[in-house]
Amino acid sequence: MERDHVKYCTYLQILEEELIPAMGCTEPIALAYGAAKAREVLEELPDRVLVQVSGSIIKNVKSVIVPNTDHLKGIPAAVAAGIVAGQPERQLEVIATVSRQEIQKMKEFLDTTKIQMEHIDYGPVFDLIITVFKGSSYAKVRITDFHTNIILIEKDGQILLEKEAAAGSDKEVRADRSLLDMESIWDFAMTVDVEDVREVLERQIRCNTAIASEGLRGRYGACMGRTLLKVYGDDIRIRAKAKAAAGSDARMNGCEMPVVINSGSGNQGITASVPVIEYAEELNSGEEKLFRALVLSNLTAIHQKTWIGTLSAFCGVVSAGAAAGAGIAYLRGGGYREVIHTIVNSLAIVSGIFCDGAKASCAAKIAASVDAAILGYEMYCQGQEFEGGDGIVMKDVEATIRSIGYIGREGMRDTNEKIINMMMEE
Repeated sequence: MERDHVKYCTYLQILEEELIPAMGCTEPIALAYGAAKAREVLEELPDRVLVQVSGSIIKNVKSVIVPNTDHLKGIPAAVAAGIVAGQPERQLEVIATVSRQEIQKMKEFLDTTKIQMEHIDYGPVFDLIITVFKGSSYAKVRITDFHTNIILIEKDGQILLEKEAAAGSDKEVRADRSLLDMESIWDFAMTVDVEDVREVLERQIRCNTAIASEGLRGRYGACMGRTLLKVYGDDIRIRAKAKAAAGSDARMNGCEMPVVINSGSGNQGITASVPVIEYAEELNSGEEKLFRALVLSNLTAIHQKTWIGTLSAFCGVVSAGAAAGAGIAYLRGGGYREVIHTIVNSLAIVSGIFCDGAKASCAAKIAASVDAAILGYEMYCQGQEFEGGDGIVMKDVEATIRSIGYIGREGMRDTNEKIINMMMEE
């Protein structure tokens, strides 16, 4: 693909937009970001807070530890962290730097301030509105569609910022994800000047391998990564699963290290990158081939999630696992056909995993998804594949990705609501 081709430029922009660092699970961090921004606009500590959120945000915040809060969980903790200690200019690293004194102030704020929560359904699956009050004054911030997309800032009846929900971030219009397709992704990954992607990929490698290593060292969550290595040994197939799972172990359970995300999710960022990095090291692939494999994996994950949407009852690490399988297939000598059949086989195996929020068991789902991706490649190497007409498998890879997107976006909409209702009734 030539550097002046519209897709070349678009794909670079997509990688720069998507592969950004985040501290902690991205839904509570988005709440902290919105709360920090609202407090900044109010210009003083509020005495009352109204938090209005869509159901999928409730689901993804309920059980996960908010970093730098002394292991607090839930929506009030995320909002309090943003209000008391947030630096809104840092966006998804809004609470990356928090002092012990600020943690104590968070707890005092939670004890003394009324934080009212309300479930809203105004259309967008990802939607949050935070209003902070001080006496008769108020400030309101709304974030919609993706984690840093502030579409409304209001203070005391005056609109300071307002834009269409899908218009893009404050800095730029988002790249056109409809230009993604597997054939073009392959072409781009094989021809991109690696210097054009070096900065974003080096950051992903550095951050995501660091948190995976921390997950193996510490005792986080269910210790899924450590369990896999202890029970099954350290074969590359096991290490690829274990290290990715360990990254999630740490991230879901309070580790205060950043992750470079993919499609708005740290778990998806870990899944799309860590197994590929591990295989590249095992195979002595070298830097350039690793970079190309990561470009392939990351864009494949984003392509799938474009059809599904930001949040869904369809577990996002299934898509990221299939994408990692694409990168692994390439590292192991596979060409375009091996890559696309690995994706299809992987999706056919584990596409039934649903998302019941961010928590410790996400690590196990990552392990299962990476395992399916590796199996999907091995199947094709043995002359076996799932063909069009086998359940949700369609006539080709693009049709299969679209079918999965339809299931995740539309077919599982009611499932998502049922999961949310169950969680809210506990």
